[in-house]
Amino acid sequence: MAKKLKKVDVVTVGVGWTGGIIAAELTKQGVQVVGLERGKARSTEDFQHVHDEYRYAIRYELMQDLSRETITFRNHRDERALPMRQLGSFLLGEGLGGAGVHWNGQTWRFLPYDFEIKTKTEEKYGPNKLGSDYTLQDWGITYEELDPYFYKFEQMAGISGEDNPKGAPRNNPYPTPPMKETPITKLFKDAAKNKNLHPVHIPSGNLSERYENPDGQTINQCQYCGFCERFGCEYGAKTSPNVTVIPTAKKTGNFELRTHANVTEILYDGSKATGVKYVDLQTGEEFIQPADVVVLTSYVMNNARLLLQAGIGKPYDPETRTGVIGKNYCYQILPGATGFFEDKKFNTYMGAGALGAAVDDYNGDNFDHSKLDFIHGGVLAISQTGQRPINNNVVPNDTPNWGKEFKAQSIKYYHRNLAIGAQGASIPHRNNYLSLDPDYKDVFGFPLLRMTYDFTEQDRKLHDYLSGKCADIMKEMGADIVEPREIKDHYSIVPYQTTHNTGGVIMGADPETSAVNNYLQMWDADNLFVVGASAFAHNGGYNPTGTVGALAYRAAEGIMKYRENKGQLVKAKAASKRA
Repeated sequence: MAKKLKKVDVVTVGVGWTGGIIAAELTKQGVQVVGLERGKARSTEDFQHVHDEYRYAIRYELMQDLSRETITFRNHRDERALPMRQLGSFLLGEGLGGAGVHWNGQTWRFLPYDFEIKTKTEEKYGPNKLGSDYTLQDWGITYEELDPYFYKFEQMAGISGEDNPKGAPRNNPYPTPPMKETPITKLFKDAAKNKNLHPVHIPSGNLSERYENPDGQTINQCQYCGFCERFGCEYGAKTSPNVTVIPTAKKTGNFELRTHANVTEILYDGSKATGVKYVDLQTGEEFIQPADVVVLTSYVMNNARLLLQAGIGKPYDPETRTGVIGKNYCYQILPGATGFFEDKKFNTYMGAGALGAAVDDYNGDNFDHSKLDFIHGGVLAISQTGQRPINNNVVPNDTPNWGKEFKAQSIKYYHRNLAIGAQGASIPHRNNYLSLDPDYKDVFGFPLLRMTYDFTEQDRKLHDYLSGKCADIMKEMGADIVEPREIKDHYSIVPYQTTHNTGGVIMGADPETSAVNNYLQMWDADNLFVVGASAFAHNGGYNPTGTVGALAYRAAEGIMKYRENKGQLVKAKAASKRA
């Protein structure tokens, strides 16, 4: 039988970026917060072997153990889903700091267009721009409302960047200057300017200079070692929850961190969340942690899974298009072009996770879609993240996969290839969603989450368009061979693509079409907040972390308002919508 613990003010399920932000903001105001993290504790000192590519990039030291919990996957709902047995398309972080430890550091703001995408698209292009199977909707908040929270995240994280004429408008400069210019970023920028585009350095969580944030936490200057994605930073120079918000929360004396605490259930009495049940993974003991406020701050999939399992909110049904939990799961497309150079050599082996240059001229609605049969776009960028030897061997497409010619081309182009990539927006479709699997269970006996997802016609058309634009810039850069990327017939759970999964517990202004309000507070349980990219009503043309951080800061404010107003925050809005 589970042991019932003393009730606390707030409990968070997961302690990564979102859990860390919630803990830091609430504890600074005297709120008692317990953070439950199913992985182990870790700090900068744990990453002294960080340059072991095999350990971290191949064997996934920092990632979730799929033998204990995984997801099942299928392309279409008339197929049987099968378990993902090894990490592939995306990498689920585990341990203190979550994916905020092994991220690359790109920190964008979603565009004003994103937050009112349905309204703005219909105003400009009419209501029939996309077919009825696309479940496009506004987010229930405007960019102007979210702007101060974006800046709060950037200040905390010390983000390095520069003004972007095609990006989201800013009222404040970035806290630190952009990262270094390199021959590769300069070549890209010069080519983009020749095409009348507007290149800028990528906004970066790998800091260009030493920085002390408003909470007194120090982030060091990046060393450009090239071991960022899939790795922790032994210099403390890649901003992460472990060097910022978690130490801030601990410093208050109001935060209790419990590691190896795997939450298995949200406890729900039909109107409110009363707490959570978790297993101590070291002893096997079960505990019930009652709380006045429960905050889900785990990854996208787990947020949706815990709600579906608890019966909080109505599950999404793709047949009737009713329900909200699991709705609007989105991913990304990755258009791009690779260039091979005969007479130029590049040092791609030094770098940083977010070192690079980008253009936003083809993102959002920055270009006219009137004569195009898709909406949105994506950021086009060249990144100098630091190529690592085990996973790097780029050759032209017509090269044999083995033998003498393969070896010759591998040697020839080892220093003579560059790639421009795009992160294409993902527009929700009625047949892409999350649900509970009826057949497979985790190690504790609970149903696994089932993902149903495939590329859409919108994806294919946008992919071809953006790949063409990437190829145009690569040709302008002087590449002798330019190969645009092609999209596959169907989405596959392997190989790696991005860890930019979104949706499933989406935000909005209407309880009938969204799960949470714009403070990420559940319509169906006003003391339950669900924080993370699970709230995105679609996925934009950027990395999601900056927008996740902004929403987390707003959610922290919402929790404080809820504590002051005793539930009036959500009830007033819900009543006006249902009247």
